[in-house]
This record gives sequence, C-alpha cells and structure tokens, in this order.
Amino acid sequence: MPASSIRARVRAEMIDEIKAVARRHLATDGANLSLRAVARDMGMVSSAIYRYFPSRDDLLTALILEAYHALGDTVEEADAAADRADLRGRWHAACRAARVWALAHPAEYALLYGSPVPGYAAPEDTVLPAQRPPLTLIGILRDGLADGRLRPPDDNLPEPVRADLADLAAGFFSGVPEPLLARGMAGWTQLFGLISFELFGRLNNAVAHRDAYFDHQIALMADLIGLP
Repeated sequence: MPASSIRARVRAEMIDEIKAVARRHLATDGANLSLRAVARDMGMVSSAIYRYFPSRDDLLTALILEAYHALGDTVEEADAAADRADLRGRWHAACRAARVWALAHPAEYALLYGSPVPGYAAPEDTVLPAQRPPLTLIGILRDGLADGRLRPPDDNLPEPVRADLADLAAGFFSGVPEPLLARGMAGWTQLFGLISFELFGRLNNAVAHRDAYFDHQIALMADLIGLP
C-alpha cells in the first residue's frame, strides 16, 4: 500500500476517534466542547489535535454535519420503507423515525435543535443537510399532489406569510402551493417541538404515555395537512 494511502487511512481513523471522544463530551458537558479536554482524553498533547481540527468550531461543524446526515438517513429510510401509496403511513413512519433517532442520540439532537452554542455560527455547508428531514416530509405532500390524492387547502394566508413561503418554495420546496406548504411547515415544527419537549423534560409530570401522545399529535398534524 502506498505511504500516502496509509497516512490517509491513519488520519481518517484519528478523525473518527476525535469525533467519538467529542460525542462523549457532548453527552456530559453539552456543546461546551474543549479541544484540550478531548486531546487529554486521547492522551495527546493539545497542539496535536489542531492538525485535525484547527478550532473548536471546526470540530462542532463536523459533529453537526454527521448528526444531520444520520438523522436525514434515518428519516429517509423510514419513508422509503413505507408503502408509497399510503401518504399518512409515510408521514407517521418518517415522524416516528425522527423521534427514535433523537431518543437514541439525545446529545447530538441537542446540538442540532437545542440552545445555540455561544460564539458559534454554523457555516453554509450545514444548510442542505439540515433540510433533509423537512424535504422528506414535504416530499410526501408533493407525491400526494402529483397523483391527486392530496388537495391544497383554501388560500387564506396573510400576504407577508405567502411571500416568505414563496421564497421557501423557490429555494427548497418547489411544486408545493403556499397554503399547503404552510400546513406542511406547521407539521414539521410541531414534530421537532414534540421531540424537544420530550427530550428536554417539558413533558415530565404532565404526559406519562409518551408513545401514544406522540402518535396522537402527529395524527392531528396529518389531519391538518389533509393526508388521506
């Protein structure tokens, strides 16, 4: 094996190990990552880790991208495994998959949807990975429109809201009329609001039967959207 290939493999393995240690820190310390602490856990001098991640923000971005793609993969696979003709079943499958992933990876979910990290600004290359779950959910609506099983609701949107949604449709959700996109966006925000309330303790001492409550809430959103 060429020396360059060996070096590349060793570097990739080291990057994976750094990210694994950093994820453990996320679980205990939240997003308050310290490259020095990660290096210490790995038995490295602090200066060595900068050869792989020049700053804390670079490491955070790597973890964020990894988490967005893991969540996106999970949601997309759940949708793909459902009956393509069953729009409501696809909606439930995708929503449940997002919740299952979040419950299994609470620290990574908090990094994506929790409080902003002080001093950190996510770069542009996080935008498209972040859109993968909503694109999957809106794709269900688009499929329903295409074969006539889903009809747009009456258009009673305030003009500023319609303008915002038209911009969103042009950028990410082409082919979805603004009134239907508004309801799809309501479903998307409700989904992640439900997950956040559960993960961050807002349902404690209030909702005991979490699975049933979640299913009921996403069914209400499916009704609002008009999924048959």
